[in-house]
Amino acid sequence: MTEYLIAFNHEWVPELTDDDLRTASEAVGALRTEMKEAGVFVFLGGLREEAPVFSVDASSGTPLFTDGPYIESKEHLGGFTVVDVADEEAARQWAGKIAMACGWPQEVRPFQ
Repeated sequence: MTEYLIAFNHEWVPELTDDDLRTASEAVGALRTEMKEAGVFVFLGGLREEAPVFSVDASSGTPLFTDGPYIESKEHLGGFTVVDVADEEAARQWAGKIAMACGWPQEVRPFQ
């Protein structure tokens, strides 16, 4: 089995009403149950956009903590799912289900 990261950037999420978000949340909850029953679920979660962010750089030999993301970028991680599946085809299938449940694109990468 191989673990895959299925993730989305926050700017990929379209403008949604509260009802849209509720519907997506219900769909993702049902999909989480399906993933657990299939034995592929590792972790799933969205990130709070308004939460404080900090970075750490230890290249000098001592951890240096700074507020904010490490690099300035319009793109930032909005949420992710980790699945443990047999192969890339299975990862594609689950990513497609996640994209359908959320209503926005997903990116898929295998872990080393």
